[in-house]
Amino acid sequence: MVQARKLEMSCPTCGSAEVYYTCTPNCCFNHVCGNCSTTFEPVTAATGAIASQITPPTAPAEAGEPTVACAKCDSTAVYATPDQTLVCGDCRAILVLEYTEVAPG
Repeated sequence: MVQARKLEMSCPTCGSAEVYYTCTPNCCFNHVCGNCSTTFEPVTAATGAIASQITPPTAPAEAGEPTVACAKCDSTAVYATPDQTLVCGDCRAILVLEYTEVAPG
């Protein structure tokens, strides 16, 4: 059993971890970097692999924390494992994070 944690992501421009979600789930997934003001939209790609078992984080993500939809089932219950692998908490798909719509601040 793998203990998952909340999703974290870094700014594609400056690498800062001060990334905030600026919309509502399943809308546009627009994120902004608190360090350099770059805006971007993260997406996932399914690897074809499935995680055997995961334990989701005990606290749900709060408004403003980074989020992304699963490429396989569209769930926003996407978490990170201790080795930084992304996994969907609903369908258990192992995912890869990609950035789109990057607009440097």
